[in-house]
Amino acid sequence: MGIKWKGYAYAVMSSQECVELSLKAALRLVGVEYAKKHDVSRVLLLAGKRFPSWFRVEKLAKISRTSADAREAATYGVELRPVSSTKLFTKELAAKALAEANEVYRACSRLLKETSTK
Repeated sequence: MGIKWKGYAYAVMSSQECVELSLKAALRLVGVEYAKKHDVSRVLLLAGKRFPSWFRVEKLAKISRTSADAREAATYGVELRPVSSTKLFTKELAAKALAEANEVYRACSRLLKETSTK
């Protein structure tokens, strides 16, 4: 089977951090205070009308929720079944997390650019 590269779990954690901080910046841009949690999906959905229609709130909220769940496993592994985080994540899962983080980052960057030019 071979040894898995340990960076996949780290890539998932870093991707979640990008999602979290990007969405928190977007919430700040539209004047919404958020809970001090990793997952901001609930407050994002509640503030959905403050965002332009192209800012796909439902999809971004889903990414926030799933990435926050993955972050816990990437950080701590699965405690109920002693499985380390390095055994949980594959190259494909890390690539998906990175692609979703890029999607969130691009949407939030566009929001910032459009907000700052008004």
